[in-house]
Amino acid sequence: MRLSRGRAALRQLSLISSPNRQQIYRPFQQSLTLAGARLKLSRNYATSVSAAELEFGQPVYETHPHILKPGEITQGITAREYASRRSRLALSLPQDGVVLLAAADLKYRSGAVFFPYRQDSNFLYLTGFLEPDSLAVIRKTGPGPDDYLFSLFCRPKDPRAEQWSGPWSGLSAAEDVFNADNAYDISRASSTLPNLLRGASRVFTDIPHTLTTPANIGPLLKSLSLQTSPLQPLVNTLRAIKSPAEIANMRHAGQVSGRAITSAMRRPWTLEKDLHAYLDYGFTQQGLSGPAYVPVVAGASRGCMIHYVHNSSDLPPNSTVLVDAGGEYGYYVTDITRTWPVSGKFSPAQKDLYNAVLTVQRQCVALCRENAGVSLDEIHRAAENGLREQLALIGFEGLTAGTKRWGQGGEDLMDVLFPHHVGHYVGLDVHDVPGYGRSVALKKGHCVTVEPGVYVPDDERFPKHFRGLAVRIEDSVAVDEEGPHVLTTEAVKEVEDIEALR
Repeated sequence: MRLSRGRAALRQLSLISSPNRQQIYRPFQQSLTLAGARLKLSRNYATSVSAAELEFGQPVYETHPHILKPGEITQGITAREYASRRSRLALSLPQDGVVLLAAADLKYRSGAVFFPYRQDSNFLYLTGFLEPDSLAVIRKTGPGPDDYLFSLFCRPKDPRAEQWSGPWSGLSAAEDVFNADNAYDISRASSTLPNLLRGASRVFTDIPHTLTTPANIGPLLKSLSLQTSPLQPLVNTLRAIKSPAEIANMRHAGQVSGRAITSAMRRPWTLEKDLHAYLDYGFTQQGLSGPAYVPVVAGASRGCMIHYVHNSSDLPPNSTVLVDAGGEYGYYVTDITRTWPVSGKFSPAQKDLYNAVLTVQRQCVALCRENAGVSLDEIHRAAENGLREQLALIGFEGLTAGTKRWGQGGEDLMDVLFPHHVGHYVGLDVHDVPGYGRSVALKKGHCVTVEPGVYVPDDERFPKHFRGLAVRIEDSVAVDEEGPHVLTTEAVKEVEDIEALR
């Protein structure tokens, strides 16, 4: 079965044209429009089927209108936006420069049991294609924004294989749905790919020469002896600044996740695993696909372990619980941390430490604006200074900047109490755009976390009534020109609001 050759056969989008490039979006004017239209089959068939009756390797609007809106390839992100990303990347390449990306491999948990598939983030960002065993090639052909060719290698339709593994999209859909200029059988990459790369001035890729899936691609690249450069820095520049659609996805994830966490605060909990399960379910509501990462649900002094994820202990009623959790919408994540009393009411020491961290967190969030001209590293230094000041007010000693308290290696006590960075970038990945520096001044469209924390060990250098307490407060924040846009505000964090929930 072969779909019609319109570049956007399943999309009714506005026309984009260029004298140097074929039209990449056009209404499909032959046998297929949107839902309810009829798709003409090849001449070997004497009938037709509705587009909604076809099977693809991922949701499309015609088959999943409860998930996607018209024009969207993935939730919230349209075919137009994916094409714009490829165009902006192509503009950054030298003439005849080529980008080569490999889809993520399926990961196995044990034996034949595999994890749910997750596409490589850069591959996803540039294609919207969610299947393994795929390669994407983007080649610059001229100076204009539309002067590039996008080729997609993937699996052809195979009814027998799909009976076992579920549907995949096939070569025709690669062109008609995902707007590839050319689609190729992944099993023939060894013979086809060298032709696409011939004459390339430079190939930008992060594929290691040892990578054998898909299509033995690593050894194949090595054998071609091409001039190569890392791709990640080029894509980071694009991914670091989020579009309005990306921010909207993250806002929806933050809103639903924040409500789930606030709902959890209303209930009494005796076991970490029960709270974990409640949040996991909450992160599947209102279109979210589930948890964005393995959550931290750490009761009592276990909160002092930054990435405690065993989530298997009890929750003593006089303790606090530190929860670092968030959901995912359209592959965009939210990252939230809240700390609250298991009993519903803070003890005096818990409240003092909590308010010290909250004061600093508010100060740091306020700096997440372009006109402040600061970087995440500078916000981190502000957090350290703010925590020194706030902790001194509640009885901590020896926290003056630059001083050392000897014993246990002579470390700065702030390094003991606050051992991690105040924030990181967030987007398609929880720790987004790996390698993109935290010394970059924040600009409109950057999305970051702000998460100061204090973790007090059982150590005589610290006031006895604070020992074993842990507080971290984290929000995901979109940077705007004149102020922060907090994406996770539904997760309450004021002492009065938390206690009022019970």
